[in-house]
Amino acid sequence: MYNNPEKYSKLIKDEAIRLGFMACGISKAEFLETEAPRLEAWLNKNHHGEMKYMENYFDKRLDPRLLVDGAKSVISLSLNYFTEEQQQDPLAPKISKYAYGKDYHHVIKDKLKLLTQFINENIGEVSGRAFVDSAPVLDRAWAQRSGIGWIGKNSNLISKQNGSFFFLAELIVDLELAYDNPFQTDHCGTCTRCLDACPTDAIIAPQVVDGTKCISYLTIELKNEIPAEFKDKMDNWMFGCDICQDVCPWNRFSKAHNEDAFKPENGLLALNAKDLTEITAEVFNKVFKNSAVKRTKLTGLKRNINFLKS
Repeated sequence: MYNNPEKYSKLIKDEAIRLGFMACGISKAEFLETEAPRLEAWLNKNHHGEMKYMENYFDKRLDPRLLVDGAKSVISLSLNYFTEEQQQDPLAPKISKYAYGKDYHHVIKDKLKLLTQFINENIGEVSGRAFVDSAPVLDRAWAQRSGIGWIGKNSNLISKQNGSFFFLAELIVDLELAYDNPFQTDHCGTCTRCLDACPTDAIIAPQVVDGTKCISYLTIELKNEIPAEFKDKMDNWMFGCDICQDVCPWNRFSKAHNEDAFKPENGLLALNAKDLTEITAEVFNKVFKNSAVKRTKLTGLKRNINFLKS
């Protein structure tokens, strides 16, 4: 046992795809040397705003061996959420595609549990932890290191085959595996569509987003009132924002997901501008009961909608 990294890597990747993940890459668990100064500079400039949790566990964010004892490998996974379905009322306050269906945290965690179970049953007793966007792990850095794609100018990870409408997650394990080559080439070239399209000028340099200006931050992470300077700059987004992805040429390769859990439910896409402007607790709880939108709570969503129409 534990002496065939190539075989185990193939087993894990095949099972990941069978479970519905779009891609799976593996990198060595080690200190993220190039990311350290970037993260430090970003925090020092307060680009994280109210996301104070970004300041916590600085060392752990950069070294997975501090998160998992004896960590040897980071298994990076991507899960497609792209859909061609849209809200039916073009005047309705907008919601990001990623929140159309069930909360992705739960969907991905369930898949990671199954993948962990598969590893233990088919390889042996492997220790590790699963991470989905809510722990001190630099998802995009690991995904790039494992060959899934490159970090674009909008700071999203982009895949040549699939664009960027996908979630990222990791399994950090104490098992030595065969490691993929990092994705080396930046295929953004001279394109600046994402920088040009951002209505709040949140992308202040290639791969650098000032979170305090990002519509996703303003509608989800920000707990205080949205600053008046963003009046008429929100492009009618009430939860999240897809602009920098919608304009990205690589997303012409995005294909609709086939994940049942991500299908819109409870009449979400049928809600018109009036329904949302006058949204009640009953409607909110029914439509968003399993959704990531619950994170803003009804008060947060109403704040966003009122800011758009005021």
